[in-house]
Amino acid sequence: MFIAFAVVGILLALALTASAVGDITRSEQIVAALSKVGVPDSWFVPLGLVKIAGALGLVIGLWVPFLGAAAAIGVILYFIGALIAHLRAKDYGFAPVILFIALAAAALVLRLASA
Repeated sequence: MFIAFAVVGILLALALTASAVGDITRSEQIVAALSKVGVPDSWFVPLGLVKIAGALGLVIGLWVPFLGAAAAIGVILYFIGALIAHLRAKDYGFAPVILFIALAAAALVLRLASA
């Protein structure tokens, strides 16, 4: 189970890092998506930093099981918030959000099973 967590956790950490870079550098695609759901420009960097914290927590969670589980829970909660924002804005292009939630849920289950 640990190897499965390591693979899922690292893939999720890489995806979170890529998304965070898009937030912080204000990638056109990210700006369009966040603006569509009403996220203020001033939130882009803090949201990116939260994603980086989640990615770091998942990676450090390879050695510290509690931190890996906590990071996965944090990522799930972050993207549930994103899903709510999409639904409130009546924007149904939230497939990436669902993917992040599914990956984080898998990471959580695998981390708990391997502890």
